Amino acid sequence: MHQRNIEGKLERQILVFTLDHKELGLDLACVREVLRLQEIHSLPKTPSFIEGVIHLRGRLIPLIDLRKKLHPEQIEAEPCKRIIVCRVNKFIVGLTVERLKEIVALPEEDIKPVPEMVSVHTETDVLVGIGRVADRIIPILNLERVLNRREVTELSTLKP
Repeated sequence: MHQRNIEGKLERQILVFTLDHKELGLDLACVREVLRLQEIHSLPKTPSFIEGVIHLRGRLIPLIDLRKKLHPEQIEAEPCKRIIVCRVNKFIVGLTVERLKEIVALPEEDIKPVPEMVSVHTETDVLVGIGRVADRIIPILNLERVLNRREVTELSTLKP
């Protein structure tokens, strides 16, 4: 979602959080709410990045450990303490993260594409771009690319 700031420049609201002690961002337009960690109901035969489901106001919400999805080879990091409930395509999912930091308003010109040299060697399609806030660099996730089509289909059929 783009808004205009007082100078009339387009800007995006970015929710900044930490994962593996590193900052990442998420466009606030897809965020529905943020929850404290709550009881998670695990499910059999699901990919390792799916922690299970949570019960939220009469709905079952699949819970994705974002750290395991983005960095499956890494060892355990700091335990997750927050759930970001988001809309991904037409589904509602919860993302577990270490902690929330802030919401920043980034002018469009401060969100740069992923450098070509980096994108050739990695799966950077999970990023919308890279935001710059003072001396900080914040990769901004593209949630629609974090999950592939098959994974979205699997999530839509989860039942505890």
